[in-house]
Amino acid sequence: MLRIDNLTKRYGEKAAVDDLSLHIQPGEIYGFIGHNGAGKTTTLKAATGIMQFDAGEIYIDGHSIKSEPLACKKVLAYIPDNPDLYEFMTGIQYLNFIADIFGVDPDTRGKRIHQYASAFEIEGSLAMPVSSFSHGMKQKLAVTAALIHEPKLIIMDEPFVGLDPVASHLLKGFMREICDNGGAIFFSTHVLEVAEKLCDKVAIIKAGRLIKSGTMEDVKGDESLEDVFLELANEPDIIPQSTDSTGTGSRGGLFGRSANNDGPELLGQRKGLFRR
Repeated sequence: MLRIDNLTKRYGEKAAVDDLSLHIQPGEIYGFIGHNGAGKTTTLKAATGIMQFDAGEIYIDGHSIKSEPLACKKVLAYIPDNPDLYEFMTGIQYLNFIADIFGVDPDTRGKRIHQYASAFEIEGSLAMPVSSFSHGMKQKLAVTAALIHEPKLIIMDEPFVGLDPVASHLLKGFMREICDNGGAIFFSTHVLEVAEKLCDKVAIIKAGRLIKSGTMEDVKGDESLEDVFLELANEPDIIPQSTDSTGTGSRGGLFGRSANNDGPELLGQRKGLFRR
C-alpha cells in the first residue's frame, strides 16, 4: 500500500532522512517512532506529496507520488500534528467541502458524517464556525474529514495529541477497523504504550536513519517497546536493522501547489488534511 524506497531528504549538508526504506502492507497499522528531529514528520510529508525529496521513490497503491500525485492522493488521507483548517467555514461546510473534493455522493457523505461526528460528539457543533472549535474539536473534525472518502491509506502525525481519552479510544477502534477491512495506516507517535498495544509493525528512526523495523514482537522481544527505544536511542552509533521479512529497512488544505508542482488544483496543501 505504501512503499518508501531509499528516501533521502537534505537541508543543506544535513540529511533529515537518510536512505530510508519502509513497506506498509494492506491491513497493517505501522507505527513510526523516534526522538524530536529524527525525521518522522519529514518522512510523512514526503509520503503525502507535501514535501520534495532529494533521492528515492515513494509509491502509494502502486502509483508514484512524484509522477502520479493525483492518483496517490485520491486514495490517501493525511492528518498533521496540528490541523490547520479553514476557520471561516462551519464544521459541516468543511466536511462537505472535503466530500466534494473526493466526489462522495450526498447520501454516502451524510451517513459517514453522522457515523463519525456523532461518535466523536461534535455533530451538534457542526453548524458553528471552525474558528470557535477547541483544539480537540478541530482534531475530531480533521479525523472525521479524513474518513469521509474511505481512504486506502491514512498517514497521521501524532494523531492522539489533543484528543480526550474517550476520543482516543474511539480513534484506535476506527484504525483497527479500517485495517481489518484492507486499509493501511502509517502514523508517528511519542506515546510508546499506545504504539506497543496498537501496532502490527513498528519502525524506529534516529538522526534520519532507520535503525530497527519489523513486527512488534520481533522489534521488542521480551522487553517493552519503551525499553528497546531508549536502549537504541542512547547508542552513539547504530547499524540499521530490519527484522521485517519483506526486506524493509535502510542501508546505512487541499488545493495548492504541492512540493511536486501539481498545480493550482491542489491549493491549500498546507491547510487541508486530506490530499487528492
